[in-house]
Amino acid sequence: MTQARKYPTANQPATSCDRSVSSAWYVYMVLCADSTLYAGVTTHLQRRVDQHNGELAGGARYTRARQPVKLVWWKKCLNRSSAQQEEAAVRRLSRGQKWALVEAFDRATANDR
Repeated sequence: MTQARKYPTANQPATSCDRSVSSAWYVYMVLCADSTLYAGVTTHLQRRVDQHNGELAGGARYTRARQPVKLVWWKKCLNRSSAQQEEAAVRRLSRGQKWALVEAFDRATANDR
């Protein structure tokens, strides 16, 4: 009897339950109550903000003491790897550069409203 593999290999095509294929990944920033910015990655933005605000289990330790948080920026990525790479790039930005990113995002989304 052959066991099903947990992860696809080169000889085994990915299935519909492979999360990297079926879900969009986002890198995001939230503004905390103490005016700091926190960056992370997720597949579901609203759920993650609810977690950071303590409405659902699973929020980050950093944001627990800095509630409430507000989603101020996000970017859709192709997969988890690219989202994590983008998050690392965002975290390396200075505070001023992060705020410039947020302000540009606000202007772009204001045009969509």
